[in-house]
Amino acid sequence: MNTARIYTAALIVIGDEILSGRTQDKNIAQIAKWLNVQGIRLGEVRVIADDMDAIAEAVNILRARNDYLFTTGGIGPTHDDITVDAISKALGVDVIIHPTARAILERYYADKGGINEGRLRMARVPDGAELIENRMSGAPGIKIDNLYLMAGVPHITAGMLDALTGTLEGGAPLLSATLGAWAPESEIADVLTAAENAHEGCQIGSYPFFRNGTVGANFVVRSTDAEELATCTAALKSGLEEAGYEVTDGGI
Repeated sequence: MNTARIYTAALIVIGDEILSGRTQDKNIAQIAKWLNVQGIRLGEVRVIADDMDAIAEAVNILRARNDYLFTTGGIGPTHDDITVDAISKALGVDVIIHPTARAILERYYADKGGINEGRLRMARVPDGAELIENRMSGAPGIKIDNLYLMAGVPHITAGMLDALTGTLEGGAPLLSATLGAWAPESEIADVLTAAENAHEGCQIGSYPFFRNGTVGANFVVRSTDAEELATCTAALKSGLEEAGYEVTDGGI
């Protein structure tokens, strides 16, 4: 682990059903949280339709400017699951049937009607790819170069992330602390700015809300340094209290 370096990742969410609103994505949050623990920052997310050229274009752009690129969706058994084809196109390699993936699927479906053409599609990978274990439904995820192709179903994605835990090179995990106050952002903007400017390596996010007719906000302090995080959080709390606001540790 190189704690001084900031490792970055991007995510492409693939699927017409996401863009149409029929399905609400849940993978962005779980992947972002998992990456933070690995010491990797999720810096960009794109949602792409089931369009091979659009997927290939986004893959080539994002894999070039990030340490890692993850995709979710489009690796299932149906005709519109085109992620493998699109990424193979982006990489300039053929699509092959991975022998280990085929064996996994044959075992998994042995008592479920056996392998068929649709199920065999889930053994297709870009030539040269490795597999990501899937303990949930048999069909593995795919790794090639700095690309990680994951399932679209959130609980299956979670299992694939678990299988990858500790295998990616990352920096120091991003730590956070939260404070809450019934304070309008406009009245305490200078307090937030002063606290952040005085503590290099810390970032403060402000998340306002309106509840029961009253304006408030939660403030999330982030840093890779635990000591600096604690110092900045204490300074922010002191500044808010000096401005006349009661502060709630952990947020409101």
